Amino acid sequence: MSEDNKVVVELRENFGKGFARRLRAAGKIPAVIYGHGTEPQHVALPGHQTALLIRRANALLDLDIAGKSQLVLVKDVQKDPVRQIIEHIDLIVVNKGEKVQVDVPVVITGEPFSGTIAMLDATSVSLEVEATHIPQNVEVDVEGAEDGTQITAADLKLPQGATLVTEPETLIVGVSVPLDTIAADEEIAEADAEVAEEQSEEAETADAGDDK
Repeated sequence: MSEDNKVVVELRENFGKGFARRLRAAGKIPAVIYGHGTEPQHVALPGHQTALLIRRANALLDLDIAGKSQLVLVKDVQKDPVRQIIEHIDLIVVNKGEKVQVDVPVVITGEPFSGTIAMLDATSVSLEVEATHIPQNVEVDVEGAEDGTQITAADLKLPQGATLVTEPETLIVGVSVPLDTIAADEEIAEADAEVAEEQSEEAETADAGDDK
Protein backbone atom coordinates (compact mmCIF):
# COMPACT_ATOMS: atom_id res chain seq x y z
CA MET A 1 0.00 0.00 0.00
CA SER A 2 1.29 3.47 -0.88
CA GLU A 3 2.86 5.63 1.82
CA ASP A 4 0.79 8.49 0.40
CA ASN A 5 -2.30 6.96 2.01
CA LYS A 6 -0.94 7.23 5.55
CA VAL A 7 -2.89 9.70 7.66
CA VAL A 8 -2.15 10.72 11.24
CA VAL A 9 -5.42 11.28 13.09
CA GLU A 10 -6.39 12.69 16.46
CA LEU A 11 -8.73 10.89 18.83
CA ARG A 12 -11.53 13.16 20.01
CA GLU A 13 -13.75 12.95 23.04
CA ASN A 14 -15.89 16.01 22.44
CA PHE A 15 -18.94 15.74 20.18
CA GLY A 16 -21.79 17.90 18.98
CA LYS A 17 -22.32 20.36 16.15
CA GLY A 18 -20.50 23.18 17.93
CA PHE A 19 -17.32 21.16 18.42
CA ALA A 20 -17.53 19.84 14.84
CA ARG A 21 -17.72 23.42 13.55
CA ARG A 22 -14.64 24.36 15.55
CA LEU A 23 -12.77 21.37 14.12
CA ARG A 24 -13.63 22.37 10.57
CA ALA A 25 -12.64 25.97 11.28
CA ALA A 26 -9.24 24.61 12.36
CA GLY A 27 -8.85 22.78 9.04
CA LYS A 28 -9.84 19.34 10.34
CA ILE A 29 -12.64 16.93 9.44
CA PRO A 30 -14.64 15.03 12.08
CA ALA A 31 -14.96 11.32 11.37
CA VAL A 32 -16.05 8.08 12.98
CA ILE A 33 -14.43 4.65 12.57
CA TYR A 34 -16.53 1.51 13.01
CA GLY A 35 -16.73 -2.14 12.01
CA HIS A 36 -15.53 -5.63 12.97
CA GLY A 37 -17.52 -5.48 16.19
CA THR A 38 -15.38 -2.70 17.66
CA GLU A 39 -16.65 0.33 19.50
CA PRO A 40 -16.92 3.38 17.23
CA GLN A 41 -13.90 5.67 17.43
CA HIS A 42 -14.35 9.39 16.93
CA VAL A 43 -11.37 11.06 15.29
CA ALA A 44 -10.29 14.28 13.59
CA LEU A 45 -8.64 14.02 10.16
CA PRO A 46 -6.28 16.57 8.58
CA GLY A 47 -8.60 18.44 6.22
CA HIS A 48 -6.48 19.19 3.14
CA GLN A 49 -4.70 15.83 2.99
CA THR A 50 -7.92 13.89 3.49
CA ALA A 51 -9.81 15.89 0.87
CA LEU A 52 -7.12 15.03 -1.69
CA LEU A 53 -7.08 11.33 -0.78
CA ILE A 54 -10.83 10.78 -0.97
CA ARG A 55 -11.26 12.30 -4.43
CA ARG A 56 -11.04 8.78 -5.88
CA ALA A 57 -13.84 6.30 -5.30
CA ASN A 58 -13.45 3.70 -2.53
CA ALA A 59 -10.41 5.41 -1.00
CA LEU A 60 -8.42 3.18 1.36
CA LEU A 61 -6.58 5.00 4.16
CA ASP A 62 -3.86 3.78 6.51
CA LEU A 63 -4.58 5.64 9.73
CA ASP A 64 -2.06 6.28 12.47
CA ILE A 65 -4.16 6.26 15.63
CA ALA A 66 -2.02 7.01 18.67
CA GLY A 67 0.91 5.22 17.02
CA LYS A 68 -1.10 2.20 15.87
CA SER A 69 -1.85 1.48 12.21
CA GLN A 70 -5.41 0.79 11.07
CA LEU A 71 -6.69 0.30 7.52
CA VAL A 72 -10.06 1.90 6.82
CA LEU A 73 -12.29 2.27 3.79
CA VAL A 74 -14.17 5.51 3.19
CA LYS A 75 -17.83 4.51 3.53
CA ASP A 76 -19.65 7.84 3.38
CA VAL A 77 -18.74 11.49 2.91
CA GLN A 78 -21.19 14.15 4.07
CA LYS A 79 -20.89 17.57 2.45
CA ASP A 80 -22.59 20.91 2.87
CA PRO A 81 -25.09 20.95 -0.03
CA VAL A 82 -24.35 24.58 -0.89
CA ARG A 83 -20.66 25.15 -0.14
CA GLN A 84 -19.64 21.52 -0.82
CA ILE A 85 -17.40 21.58 2.27
CA ILE A 86 -16.78 18.15 3.82
CA GLU A 87 -18.67 18.04 7.11
CA HIS A 88 -18.16 14.45 8.25
CA ILE A 89 -16.73 11.13 7.07
CA ASP A 90 -17.71 7.57 7.99
CA LEU A 91 -14.84 5.07 7.90
CA ILE A 92 -15.11 1.29 8.10
CA VAL A 93 -12.36 -0.95 9.51
CA VAL A 94 -10.81 -3.43 7.06
CA ASN A 95 -7.94 -5.90 7.35
CA LYS A 96 -5.28 -6.90 4.83
CA GLY A 97 -6.52 -9.83 2.75
CA GLU A 98 -10.13 -9.12 3.65
CA LYS A 99 -12.60 -8.94 0.78
CA VAL A 100 -15.09 -6.10 0.56
CA GLN A 101 -18.00 -5.27 -1.73
CA VAL A 102 -17.61 -1.94 -3.51
CA ASP A 103 -19.13 -0.04 -6.43
CA VAL A 104 -16.43 0.66 -9.02
CA PRO A 105 -16.85 3.31 -11.77
CA VAL A 106 -17.08 2.13 -15.39
CA VAL A 107 -14.98 3.95 -18.01
CA ILE A 108 -15.38 3.69 -21.79
CA THR A 109 -12.21 3.37 -23.90
CA GLY A 110 -11.76 3.28 -27.67
CA GLU A 111 -13.95 4.66 -30.47
CA PRO A 112 -17.02 2.84 -31.82
CA PHE A 113 -17.76 2.48 -35.54
CA SER A 114 -17.95 5.77 -37.46
CA GLY A 115 -21.31 7.51 -37.05
CA THR A 116 -22.19 5.75 -33.80
CA ILE A 117 -21.85 6.66 -30.13
CA ALA A 118 -21.28 4.52 -27.03
CA MET A 119 -23.46 5.37 -24.03
CA LEU A 120 -23.10 4.17 -20.45
CA ASP A 121 -26.29 2.56 -19.21
CA ALA A 122 -24.66 1.80 -15.83
CA THR A 123 -21.97 4.11 -14.47
CA SER A 124 -20.62 1.55 -11.99
CA VAL A 125 -20.56 -2.16 -11.19
CA SER A 126 -20.47 -3.92 -7.84
CA LEU A 127 -17.42 -6.09 -7.25
CA GLU A 128 -16.05 -8.18 -4.40
CA VAL A 129 -12.32 -7.52 -4.13
CA GLU A 130 -9.52 -7.47 -1.59
CA ALA A 131 -9.61 -4.25 0.40
CA THR A 132 -6.01 -3.47 -0.54
CA HIS A 133 -6.60 -4.12 -4.27
CA ILE A 134 -9.66 -2.05 -5.12
CA PRO A 135 -9.45 -0.94 -8.77
CA GLN A 136 -9.95 2.72 -9.62
CA ASN A 137 -12.29 1.75 -12.46
CA VAL A 138 -13.34 -0.99 -14.86
CA GLU A 139 -12.64 -0.25 -18.53
CA VAL A 140 -15.00 -1.16 -21.37
CA ASP A 141 -13.34 -1.25 -24.80
CA VAL A 142 -15.75 -0.20 -27.58
CA GLU A 143 -13.16 0.12 -30.36
CA GLY A 144 -14.93 -0.52 -33.67
CA ALA A 145 -18.22 -1.56 -32.03
CA GLU A 146 -21.15 -1.26 -34.46
CA ASP A 147 -24.70 0.04 -34.10
CA GLY A 148 -26.74 -2.27 -31.88
CA THR A 149 -23.79 -3.59 -29.87
CA GLN A 150 -24.70 -4.22 -26.23
CA ILE A 151 -22.14 -4.93 -23.54
CA THR A 152 -23.39 -6.50 -20.31
CA ALA A 153 -21.75 -6.94 -16.93
CA ALA A 154 -20.92 -10.53 -17.90
CA ASP A 155 -18.80 -9.20 -20.81
CA LEU A 156 -16.56 -7.07 -18.59
CA LYS A 157 -12.89 -7.90 -18.16
CA LEU A 158 -12.47 -7.78 -14.39
CA PRO A 159 -9.22 -7.17 -12.49
CA GLN A 160 -7.48 -10.28 -11.21
CA GLY A 161 -9.05 -11.54 -7.99
CA ALA A 162 -12.28 -9.56 -8.46
CA THR A 163 -15.71 -11.23 -8.44
CA LEU A 164 -18.75 -9.72 -10.14
CA VAL A 165 -21.64 -8.94 -7.77
CA THR A 166 -23.80 -6.99 -10.23
CA GLU A 167 -26.30 -9.18 -12.11
CA PRO A 168 -24.45 -10.56 -15.18
CA GLU A 169 -27.21 -9.56 -17.61
CA THR A 170 -27.13 -5.89 -16.52
CA LEU A 171 -26.61 -3.63 -19.54
CA ILE A 172 -23.44 -1.56 -19.13
CA VAL A 173 -22.84 0.05 -22.55
CA GLY A 174 -24.98 0.37 -25.67
CA VAL A 175 -23.74 1.49 -29.09
CA SER A 176 -26.18 3.26 -31.41
CA VAL A 177 -26.56 5.89 -34.12
CA PRO A 178 -27.48 9.28 -32.56
CA LEU A 179 -31.14 10.27 -33.01
CA ASP A 180 -30.21 13.58 -34.66
CA THR A 181 -28.13 11.66 -37.21
CA ILE A 182 -31.08 9.36 -37.95
CA ALA A 183 -33.38 12.39 -38.32
CA ALA A 184 -30.89 14.10 -40.64
CA ASP A 185 -30.58 10.96 -42.76
CA GLU A 186 -34.36 10.72 -43.01
CA GLU A 187 -34.59 14.37 -44.11
CA ILE A 188 -31.93 13.80 -46.75
CA ALA A 189 -33.72 10.68 -47.97
CA GLU A 190 -37.02 12.58 -48.18
CA ALA A 191 -35.35 15.44 -50.06
CA ASP A 192 -33.72 12.99 -52.48
CA ALA A 193 -37.08 11.31 -53.05
CA GLU A 194 -38.74 14.67 -53.78
CA VAL A 195 -35.98 15.61 -56.24
CA ALA A 196 -36.26 12.24 -57.95
CA GLU A 197 -40.04 12.63 -58.19
CA GLU A 198 -39.72 16.13 -59.67
CA GLN A 199 -37.15 14.93 -62.19
CA SER A 200 -39.43 12.05 -63.15
CA GLU A 201 -42.38 14.41 -63.64
CA GLU A 202 -40.24 16.78 -65.74
CA ALA A 203 -39.06 13.88 -67.88
CA GLU A 204 -42.66 12.72 -68.41
CA THR A 205 -43.71 16.26 -69.39
CA ALA A 206 -40.81 16.52 -71.85
CA ASP A 207 -41.70 13.16 -73.39
CA ALA A 208 -45.33 14.23 -73.77
CA GLY A 209 -44.22 17.42 -75.58
CA ASP A 210 -42.05 15.46 -78.00
CA ASP A 211 -45.01 13.25 -78.94
CA LYS A 212 -47.07 16.21 -80.19
